[in-house]
Amino acid sequence: MNGTDFTPDEMMTIAASRALANDDVCFVGIGAPSAACNVARLIHAPDITLIYESGTIGTAPDVLPLSIGDGELCDTAVTTVSVPEMFRYWLQGGHITIGFLGAAQLDRFGNINTTVIGDYAHPKTRLPGGGGAPEIATSALQIYITMKQSLRGMVEKIDFFTSFGHGDGGDARLKLGVDTRGPTLLITDLAIWKPDPETKEFTVVSVHQGVTREQVQETCGWTVKFADEVGETPPPSEQELKTLRDLKARTKAAHEGPQRPGTKGQENG
Repeated sequence: MNGTDFTPDEMMTIAASRALANDDVCFVGIGAPSAACNVARLIHAPDITLIYESGTIGTAPDVLPLSIGDGELCDTAVTTVSVPEMFRYWLQGGHITIGFLGAAQLDRFGNINTTVIGDYAHPKTRLPGGGGAPEIATSALQIYITMKQSLRGMVEKIDFFTSFGHGDGGDARLKLGVDTRGPTLLITDLAIWKPDPETKEFTVVSVHQGVTREQVQETCGWTVKFADEVGETPPPSEQELKTLRDLKARTKAAHEGPQRPGTKGQENG
């Protein structure tokens, strides 16, 4: 039992990091996926190959990148290739074992929307878009998804299909000629979900420490299915928390930059 306090976001990131193995080749998304992948690299998977969309292969950043174009990625990469080579050879060539994605909206079958909230022509909100996520979702051997649970995010029906998960369930991917496994794991700030082997609907297999089934349902827009045996996610160890927090602290310091002497509180003359 770990007595150290931790936040739901820290639990989500650490639970996601545990799902990665030393021999994985992982296409990394910015944000929580990037944090999870680098925690894994720093603790139990030192030889994991991290690939970012800008073409950096085998990168080992000391701080988390602000974007896929962050110089930290290129500086620490084994090599950097062009974006067309990254997608055509590495991704579409079947060399990526894990695609790690986030989502603005997600449905029960792992379909992702990162394009628009509301009607496409007259949206409530325009989102950043798909980037390389649609290709990652179909070409990586399997997909892991991280997101915080909310009624706005986990919805009965997404407003736009940006990245294809399991469609309407079952063998929807195979019917379209897509032979990769698609979403195989969803890690939220409350629980761990896996798709049902037959229907492909995400099912809760583990809840994080202190989380109730009612909390999981209250923050999900569809009727949640729970596995016959629902476990409790092991809490973060001291090493996991220290590694994540040190990484976040280095990142914050690097992105804020040093403060110039004599500028604090200085007024314009």
